[in-house]
Formats: sequence, C-alpha cells, structure tokens
Amino acid sequence: MNSRERILGRVRRALADVPRDDPSYEQAVSRDYAREHGDRSVEETVELLAENLADYRAIVHRTDGEGLAGVIAGLLEKRGSASVLVPPGLDEGWLAATGVTRVADRADSTPQELDQVDSVVTACAVAIAETGTIVLDGSPDQGRRRITLVPDHHVCVVRVPEQVVSSVPQGLERLDPARPLTWISGPSATSDIELDRVEGVHGPRTLEVVLVGQGRIEST
Repeated sequence: MNSRERILGRVRRALADVPRDDPSYEQAVSRDYAREHGDRSVEETVELLAENLADYRAIVHRTDGEGLAGVIAGLLEKRGSASVLVPPGLDEGWLAATGVTRVADRADSTPQELDQVDSVVTACAVAIAETGTIVLDGSPDQGRRRITLVPDHHVCVVRVPEQVVSSVPQGLERLDPARPLTWISGPSATSDIELDRVEGVHGPRTLEVVLVGQGRIEST
C-alpha cells in the first residue's frame, strides 16, 4: 500500500458513518460573503493591483503588446542576466529583442542547475488586485513550479485587463484546484523573531511584473 492509498483509506473510514443523503460540502458551506470590496471600474482595479504589487516590493512596469519584447530585454540587460529560463509554451516574441542565453525548462534539471540561471520569464494564470497576488498554475507558458522558486529574478507578464480580477473569490473561479497553483505576493520574504526581514528564502529576491495592455511604459 502506497501513501496515496493509505490517505484515501483514512478518508473513507472517517466518512463511513456519514449518511449518503448528507449535504455536500458545496451545499453545506454558505457562500454569501462579499465577492469583492467596493465598486471599481476596470481601470481602477488594474491601478489597485499595481499599487498592492508595489506595496509588496514587486517592481511594476507597464507597456503594450508592441513594447513588451523591448521591456523584457531592458529588464534582463539592467539585471545583467547572462541566462534566462524559458517555459516551453512562452510566446517566442516576448524574448525576440534579447540575445540572452535561453535555458529550457527540463524535468531532469537539478536545483543546482536552476540556481545558476540568472532570470526566469513567465506568464501567469490570474492576478488578484485586492491582495496584490499573481497566481501561476503550471500551464505551458508558466512552466514547472520550481523554475519560479529557485532563480533569483522572476519577470512575470500579466495581460491587462483580461487576467486581472478584483478579489480572491473571483480568482478562484478561474483556477483549476487540481493544478499546481503558486500564489505570489511580492518577492519571497520572511522575518525572524526580531522582525528582521530576509528576502529570497523561499523564492526570488526580485519580482518584476509587466502589465501588458495599458499603452504606456512606466515603473512603480
């Protein structure tokens, strides 16, 4: 018996005395909570996302589709990156303006190999304005979870406004719970008992978010 079978066995035993006509979890739990806070326009929602991302120490950039490749190239150049990790389904045009060495997302790559990569560029599944959170779901344009946790510099592209929602409940509606979800609110950080902040412990020290679709370039 493997671990999965043992866990499922425990679940079945715990549910053995539950009547078959007992309400399901979805029916038993009330969903009458507020789905978002306030009545915001699309533009105001995007502004709130940018504000909260910056509050979490992410660096926010804005551009349109035509300027995206140039923005990404500029970020990699400014960072001094000699290599960039690329998910298999990433739009090739996003890196068209840079000659930085590309490293493929491979199943057999080791943590040590990933640690040698300077940057990683990905898309996202959804961005949540109220919490300043970017969610990745392991889709081809985002790659495996570990490629955004080991390299020290993550550039994440968010399509505006179609990938931006106001609240966590709205974000959950767009996500598949069976996929490997990574929720990112700023660069990785932790604090000790003295409240000394240390960044880069559980992920990249630097998170740069590019909001695509606003028609201008600026940083927050």
